[in-house]
Amino acid sequence: MVVDKILTKQAKKERWAWYLYDFGNSAYAGVVLLAVYSAYFKGQVVGGARGSWLWGLSIGIAMLTVALISPILGTIADFSGSKKKLLFIFTSLNIVFTALLFFVEAGDVFIGMLFFILAEIGYRSGQVFYNSLLPEISTQEDMDKVSGNGWAIGSAGGVICLLIVLALITTIGGTLIVRFSLVFTAIFYAISTIPMWIWLKEKAKGEVLPAGENYLGIGYKRLRETVKSVRQYKEFLKFILAFLVYNDGVLMMLNFAAIIGAVLFGMDQTQLIIMMLIVQVTSVAGAYIFGLIADRSYSKNALIFSLGLMLVCVVLLIVVQNLTQFYILAGVAGFALTGVQSVSRSVVGQLAPSGRSGEFYGLFAVAGRTSSFIGPTIYGYLAAWAAGWYVSQGQATLLAEQNGQRLAVVSIGVFLVVGLVLLLRVKIPRYNKNKEI
Repeated sequence: MVVDKILTKQAKKERWAWYLYDFGNSAYAGVVLLAVYSAYFKGQVVGGARGSWLWGLSIGIAMLTVALISPILGTIADFSGSKKKLLFIFTSLNIVFTALLFFVEAGDVFIGMLFFILAEIGYRSGQVFYNSLLPEISTQEDMDKVSGNGWAIGSAGGVICLLIVLALITTIGGTLIVRFSLVFTAIFYAISTIPMWIWLKEKAKGEVLPAGENYLGIGYKRLRETVKSVRQYKEFLKFILAFLVYNDGVLMMLNFAAIIGAVLFGMDQTQLIIMMLIVQVTSVAGAYIFGLIADRSYSKNALIFSLGLMLVCVVLLIVVQNLTQFYILAGVAGFALTGVQSVSRSVVGQLAPSGRSGEFYGLFAVAGRTSSFIGPTIYGYLAAWAAGWYVSQGQATLLAEQNGQRLAVVSIGVFLVVGLVLLLRVKIPRYNKNKEI
């Protein structure tokens, strides 16, 4: 009984370490991706419709890079038992280059893109190994709940960081404090990861490297075997295809939320942060509630409901006319999109075979990052092209840019609808009282 209590305490510490990592990770997403740097880059560093295009291109380059390296690194992590080590490397990459964004000023387009791309590679690659630790700290039966808790606590971290950044920007003001907020976010993230390195013990044991082999070669061989064997897991492939499509819509909405707000409603930096605070607060509720729905009902039901709610938000986004309506819509969207993300993450753990979570989460990352490359690039190009076309038709520049954004929003809905249709064809395992149905 004493041993059981010790193990129970250790398990709780490991889960909290995993949760707290997301606590800091979400601060990066909230400040850099959503509220502050995206709008600063588009409006101050670049300016005009070209800023939307270059923002989408930057995200696309980062995601394509992650899509190329994630599968091989996932197989190496599984073989060598080094998920935590690789997580540390990519987390450090993100933290360093997030802090270096402080040096990006108006006109510094090249370093503004370069530093962001490197930070984003660290952020997205780190998520592969963070997610692959989920099966090690949970069971098949409570994976949805643990994943939802992680997303809820992570969203709370984004809220706290954004509140501090909002206080700084509204009290002091100016672009200097906007840039300093990026340094603060890097420090916030770094501190939040400390329990992960101390408390969480990686359970997977590394295999002995054969004579004459190296990890890169082993990784390629294992990846080839995974690609061949994954054909046996038809539901996993069907789910990945659906995820690849609907994840486009989710990430397009996330990556361009601040730009949409600034262009359509003239939101300033303070208003954008308030909007993202609303999104983060409702995200906490969304992650927790959709985790409960998936845990007590069925993961697929939770995904369908959350995707349907996001579709409603997209339709309304095209027609909303004032800032108050946009704030409300942002809250509903935040509630829905975290349900999509947290439940999708746990479904991969349910579909992956035992002992191969790193490989399957690596393939999951390929789908996610590939869609991240396609979706934002299409959105940014479509918004910029449409704005140019409307100008050529005689519209004023601001009105043309607003109409370009509305047209690009339609593409989000297309990805969500197609992804939802594909999801309906997937058979996801259903667990009830430790019995698979």
